Amino acid sequence: MIFTDFSRALGQLGDPRFLRVVGLGLALSLALLVGVYAGMLGLIEWLAPATVEIPGIGPVGGLDTLLSVGSFFLMIGLSIFLMIPVAALFSGLFLEDVVDAVEDLHYPALPAVTPLRLSDSLIDALNFFGLLVMANALALLLYAFAGPFIPVVFWAVNGFLLGREYFTLVAMRRLGREGAKALRARHAGQIWLAGTLMAAPLSVPLVNLLIPVLGVATFTHLFHRLNAAGAPAR
Repeated sequence: MIFTDFSRALGQLGDPRFLRVVGLGLALSLALLVGVYAGMLGLIEWLAPATVEIPGIGPVGGLDTLLSVGSFFLMIGLSIFLMIPVAALFSGLFLEDVVDAVEDLHYPALPAVTPLRLSDSLIDALNFFGLLVMANALALLLYAFAGPFIPVVFWAVNGFLLGREYFTLVAMRRLGREGAKALRARHAGQIWLAGTLMAAPLSVPLVNLLIPVLGVATFTHLFHRLNAAGAPAR
């Protein structure tokens, strides 16, 4: 059923409202990564000497250039880890646009909801961004013992957090915060699995730029399916 939710989300990827959010996410993600990389280069220029005196060899130049080139490849690797919190942050900011597009197409009979205030969306997004950063910092300790299972640990940790947040953000628009928590608790395993399926492709450069939109859309379908399954029969 989760794959059905995802396939329905994927089928709507050409929706102009989806493409708008993808475009904004792409621009903001690149701007953030460029900003982080520029800061890294500035730090290297400040700390690394242009030449180093090596005993028996003499002065060797170009160390700052070598570190700068190496930092580019380091940044490519770090971008995999950075995209998890970045995706979560942008998903929170553009949640309404994506969910509205899904509900307008697939659930047109639903009553309108009062949009979340921008300030509330921003606070929730920033709080979750901080939670993801801290969780991944702590997960670095687990990576030291995970060996070849590092990707599995990475996906499991972030899948749990992403599933929890995506589902809560979508569900509380119609059930309120407490109702969303209650529904999430009843289907925790399925939500964690769906979150893990979203976290895995976030490790793939370029593909990860589409996942925030597809993730919100997938969890919109997941929410409506689970909420309908638990509704009393008429």
